[in-house]
Amino acid sequence: MYKIALINGDGTGPEVVSEAVKVLKTLDQKYKLNFQFTVLDYTATRHLRTGEILSDEELEGMKQFDAILLGAIGDPRVKPGVLEKGILLKIRFGLDQYINLRPVKLYENVETPIKNKRPKDIDYVVVRENSGGLYTGSGGVSMKGTEHEVAVQNMIYTWHQVERCVRYAFEYTRTRKAKGYPGKLTLCGKSNVLTYVFDIWERAMKTVGQEFPDITTDYVHVDAMCIYMIECPERFDVIVTENLFGDIITDLAAVTQGGLGISPGANINPKGVSMFEPIGGTAPDFTGKNEINPMACIGAAHLMLAYLGEEKVAQNLENAMKDVIKEMHSMAAGKMGFSTTEIGDKVVRAIG
Repeated sequence: MYKIALINGDGTGPEVVSEAVKVLKTLDQKYKLNFQFTVLDYTATRHLRTGEILSDEELEGMKQFDAILLGAIGDPRVKPGVLEKGILLKIRFGLDQYINLRPVKLYENVETPIKNKRPKDIDYVVVRENSGGLYTGSGGVSMKGTEHEVAVQNMIYTWHQVERCVRYAFEYTRTRKAKGYPGKLTLCGKSNVLTYVFDIWERAMKTVGQEFPDITTDYVHVDAMCIYMIECPERFDVIVTENLFGDIITDLAAVTQGGLGISPGANINPKGVSMFEPIGGTAPDFTGKNEINPMACIGAAHLMLAYLGEEKVAQNLENAMKDVIKEMHSMAAGKMGFSTTEIGDKVVRAIG
């Protein structure tokens, strides 16, 4: 039995989660997984109605679940940062989801803006540290509103945070190598400027790497990374990086794999509760139109199945996704050739 929390969220979030759940229920019938779904109302609508966001008690209650499937959080009626910090970051930090996992995979029949690149050229994973760095909010402002105003935001990392992220990346790279991938782990950083922080990252790579002699390692500055991800994405297998850099390069990577409409992600605590989500946001312009692409959320369900150890089921789902993607005209909302619900129905039929 798997207890799955559903945070449908705002905008088009409920629409894409609905299609992912439809697919999961089909897999449940086929493989007898015994999913138990519980909807959690942590949304902008609730916040606007009650003033509540996410309490400590509600966060504690999320620990009873095996995984969380999230649609999207955000609403133009709410000041930017309120929901993102009050729900998303609170869940990530509170449940210690210290790994953000973003597969970058170009499927057949998906257009990439990179000339002459094929699916075999764009197939790597970014492991982003998800608990430290600038996103912890350490810092402050002094003399605000004057010409001498000073704003400080600190990039803070401990050895513990970096070592466990690097270790996860090495282990993940080894798992991929067993499936036929190169077994190469690249550290993305800025060691020539952020000397203190990336001294920890480089030493952690060297220390942990001694336990993984079968894994090849290298290093790329983050600015060079943005070049190589366009010029030669085939050079990458697994990339590990800190929080802010990971946030930036994974959005760039998503464009190369066909856009946010097909890009899933995972916030992982390897020994706790993990959360899976599409990357594209709430897309308020498409809310209620049945035109949003649900494939990224279905892909998030695929990541969730793999995380739960259901590799056979996850492979069945990915194969079904590939079949449906071949029929789609585009990954962009409103241009897919099918409605949101039709795509979900097609994946259900392709599961077999």
